[in-house]
Amino acid sequence: MRQVNGFSTFLHGVKKGWRLYALLALPLVYLIVFKYVPMYGAQIAFKNYVVTKGIAGSEWVGFKHFERFFHSYDFWRVMKNTLLLSFYQMLVGFPFPIMLALCLNSVNVRWFKKTVQMVTYAPHFISTVVMVGMILQFLNPRTGIINVVRDLMGLEQINFMGVPGYFKHIFVWTDIWQNMGFACIIYLAALSSIDPSLHEAAIVDGATRVQRMRHIDLPGIMPIAVILLILNMGNMLDTGYEKVLLMQNPLNIRTSEVIDTYVYKVGLTSQVVNYSYASAIGFFKAVVGLILLLTVNKLVKKVGQSGLW
Repeated sequence: MRQVNGFSTFLHGVKKGWRLYALLALPLVYLIVFKYVPMYGAQIAFKNYVVTKGIAGSEWVGFKHFERFFHSYDFWRVMKNTLLLSFYQMLVGFPFPIMLALCLNSVNVRWFKKTVQMVTYAPHFISTVVMVGMILQFLNPRTGIINVVRDLMGLEQINFMGVPGYFKHIFVWTDIWQNMGFACIIYLAALSSIDPSLHEAAIVDGATRVQRMRHIDLPGIMPIAVILLILNMGNMLDTGYEKVLLMQNPLNIRTSEVIDTYVYKVGLTSQVVNYSYASAIGFFKAVVGLILLLTVNKLVKKVGQSGLW
């Protein structure tokens, strides 16, 4: 009887707020179709998948493909490149949006603040292909603006995209240029929710602008920053294969080959396409991301911050 009453209450709530449920339906369908349904196909990582036999009819081989990846020549090179690029991107990309948000929040000149926001937000809306095209043009060894300036200064021209050691620096700092402004939006929203009376009291007590940033603004956005840090750690190994792949060339492949591009080449573009092997590598990456997410969430809770759960 209680179940019937509960179901009737649920139907009444749906009927009363059907507009909200209609808005929820589209993202819910997206999650089911593109996130949960593909989980069925993840089992090919443990099989010798043959297209003609299908997933159910393919032979089960257990951890054969995982062992093959762990013992392959490319394993340590790919893992090293992925981890270095990911940690570098996290180390630089995490604090910069916070600093930008704190600085913009302290600006009193409205037109200047709006201009900086527009200039920093705009690159985010440039597609990855166009962005990489711009980067290649800027860094062109002959006609690129950077080498042109170096030539005018009497300095030697450099083929930046041909030097393996420059790849991760170019990738990370251009990513900061493209996404820093958009990433700081959530921090600006958090700063706007801080009680203005705290700043008024601090001003009366003689606190400087930097001191107010440190003792009022920064603690106010810390819970949001911690949540974003946890989520970013879960995606630590997702370097974004599109940009990496477009920036790769035979000269920098030694330092630019990451898990995502390796999976793409093994699974789709190699002469002998191996879906099971590529799926095993992708499955391994997902497990590592889950472990990092759980570990960081637990560490954050131990230091007194609120985690995801």
